Amino acid sequence: MADKLKITLVKSTIGAVPKNRKTVEALGLRKLNHSVEQPDNEAIRGMIRHVRHLVKVEEI
Repeated sequence: MADKLKITLVKSTIGAVPKNRKTVEALGLRKLNHSVEQPDNEAIRGMIRHVRHLVKVEEI
């Protein structure tokens, strides 16, 4: 496992399920193409799994 993950929002949350919108917001993503670095742990991995169709993930 990597120490950190770089998560980028690549698809808009307009029209997405409200639960998915909240998950994207909880990851710290705001606008399209906005990237954040999060620690690589099971909680973050689970959040990413729920919105994998909206984000791109890179290991740092």
